[in-house]
Parts: sequence; C-alpha cells; structure tokens
Amino acid sequence: MIHQSSEVQTDKIGANTIIWQFCVVLKEARIGNNCNINAHVFIENKVVIGDNVTIKSGVQLWDGIEIENDVFVGPNVTFTNDLNPRSKKYPNEYPKTILKKGCSIGANSTILPNIIIGEYAMIGAGSVVSKNVPDRALVYGNPARIKGWVDEKGQKMEKLEDGFWKEESGVVWKEIDNKIERQ
Repeated sequence: MIHQSSEVQTDKIGANTIIWQFCVVLKEARIGNNCNINAHVFIENKVVIGDNVTIKSGVQLWDGIEIENDVFVGPNVTFTNDLNPRSKKYPNEYPKTILKKGCSIGANSTILPNIIIGEYAMIGAGSVVSKNVPDRALVYGNPARIKGWVDEKGQKMEKLEDGFWKEESGVVWKEIDNKIERQ
C-alpha cells in the first residue's frame, strides 16, 4: 500500500510493503518485502532497503545507505553521507553506510557516513555514531561507545567475570578486542 499523499517514483518495491503519508521515494531506490515506511520519510536514489525493515517517521535516507533485513530505524534518526559537506559541491561517489541484519537504531541518533552497524547491534536513543559498531554491541552516548552486548531479541546480556557475557537463554559469549564470540 502506498498512501496517496506520497510521491513514490520507484517501482522496485517488494510485496506487502507499506509507505505511509507524505513520503518521497526517488526513482532508483530499492525497497524489499514487508517493510513499513512511516510518514515523512525521504529515500534518495542510491538506497537499498532489505526485507522486514521498519523506518519510523522523520528519517531521510541519502545516497550510499544500505539496510539489510530485519532492521529498525527509530523516529528522526539522522544519516549523513558527505564527509566534507559544502554548498553546491558534490562528491563523485558517496561513502557507504551499512546497517547489518537485525540492528536497531534509537530515536534521534545521528549516524555519520562510511559506518557499518553490525548484526543485531543496538544504538541507544540520541547517540552520535562516529565509528563502526560491532555485531551485538549495545552503544550509546556522544560519541557512542560500547556499554554492553545484546542478544538477537535486543535484550542486554548479563556480564560475568573475565570478559564473559550470558544471554537470558543461557548462551555464553566472550568479549575479545571490542567484539564478542559465542563460546
């Protein structure tokens, strides 16, 4: 379903995707199946969105952003795609920003360009993400820093001793060099 008040120029939209009021989607954008694009969202040409993605209201997705499956982007998240912005000066190519499978980005966060947010990572509301975020990391703040680790459901893992973390299900992980490995 595409709301009549939206301007959708692309025909590359998967089944069961809903685009709500006052959205603009440019001609080359690609959107997967079963997505929910909330009101007042802008999607530029060189944007790829996977399946089962939720984009909440007030988000602009600029050229170079790739969103994998099962990603949540909270309201008013701000993405940037130019490391040296100047009026009327455009880069030859925009840096890639990649949101990996299952990650979630809290409301009002800012994501700088050329960033990879890892699988199932959780970005706290209002964070400024200025460097890559590892898989399953819980980050927040300005700048966003690792504060813990989360499972696939987004539940914070329990910190054990000696760098070990445990999911609610009982699965144990070890933190090594700002990454986490299943034991």
